[in-house]
Amino acid sequence: MTTGLGARRATVLPWVSTVARLGLAVVWLVAGGLKVGDLAAAGRAVSAYQIFPYEVAKAIGAAQPFLELALGLLLLVGLAVRLSAGISAVLLVVFIAGIISAWARGLQIDCGCFSSGGELGAGVDPAYGWDVARDIGFLLLSGVLLWWPRSRFSIDSVLMGDEL
Repeated sequence: MTTGLGARRATVLPWVSTVARLGLAVVWLVAGGLKVGDLAAAGRAVSAYQIFPYEVAKAIGAAQPFLELALGLLLLVGLAVRLSAGISAVLLVVFIAGIISAWARGLQIDCGCFSSGGELGAGVDPAYGWDVARDIGFLLLSGVLLWWPRSRFSIDSVLMGDEL
């Protein structure tokens, strides 16, 4: 039996993880859901970063929405939370690096995180700082789940025999 600070921690942390898990699930489901209907646009968005040859960017763009949806669904139901959080963290670091790379090279593109992305129109400034800050926030959610993956209302908690 735990008392004092240990008891409060054992009570609060699963709820903090639940909020982080569901928040990150929504992020991936929305991001993937917005892209899955137009895989060609997702490929063009990846190509706009000018990192990969077009055919490679097209393949990445076609796979990315499905990976995002899979992560969102796993996090939503709470299955393999730590693994999903780890993959999320890696993906977010890659996204942040890509955005910083585009910013450093002076590219004028939309990140394509929650849109079809691509080149920005004349007179439209990129929002790289905001995009990076937002992704760091999502990375923090992943970090919470890597540190404390046990959360309420999850399949993992049922499989582990935790209290709901």
